[in-house]
Amino acid sequence: MDTGQRAADVPDAFSARLKAATRSEHEEAEQHAFTQALLEGRLPREGYAAMVAQHHFIYLALEEVGRSLADDPVAGSVLFPELFRVPALERDLTTLYGPAWRERIEPMLTPPTRTYVARIRQMADQPAGYVAHHYTRYLGDLSGGRFIRDAAARAYGLAGDGVAFYAFDQLASIPRFKAEYRSRLDALELDETTRRRVVRETQLAYQLNIEVIADLGRRHPPELAA
Repeated sequence: MDTGQRAADVPDAFSARLKAATRSEHEEAEQHAFTQALLEGRLPREGYAAMVAQHHFIYLALEEVGRSLADDPVAGSVLFPELFRVPALERDLTTLYGPAWRERIEPMLTPPTRTYVARIRQMADQPAGYVAHHYTRYLGDLSGGRFIRDAAARAYGLAGDGVAFYAFDQLASIPRFKAEYRSRLDALELDETTRRRVVRETQLAYQLNIEVIADLGRRHPPELAA
């Protein structure tokens, strides 16, 4: 194999299998009306802030479960402290809601987010399943986060804190990091049954995320284009 070829381009690589199996879900999330409104600057500021709040609930669970699985040979292989998003989210929430942001967002936990968080917490006993959620969230953030950060910065006059969630300053090179992450996925020692389970869990993770943003879209309708 050409050493310059990315693992995700190799048909039998597990990372390529995950990418192919979730292509339609990825496109659905990317093209969702809520996402498009955000990228086009038509989402009200409160809609963006509500999304950040939901992210805090989700990543708090994701990172707490991750820490509990740090010594697991499967889940532990994809854990990178430099990916942790909760500190950045807390800075963003302080900017968006003020110093009392915890009290402000507590009643904002939506039913779809509650379901999503509960599923992530179930993965504390399913390390391979946890990988599915970790992959879905962080690889998505690394792939599309820059576009959302730039759109939010323009629409809401934010710089630094407020859009810190999308800044992975501890990574020297996002493309190189993504290649390393995929190589670790490919190196996981999983039997075929477990691989199929991880694929299904990854598809579920995408659907849970789509339900969160669909609910946000109903709560915070986009502004009409000028």
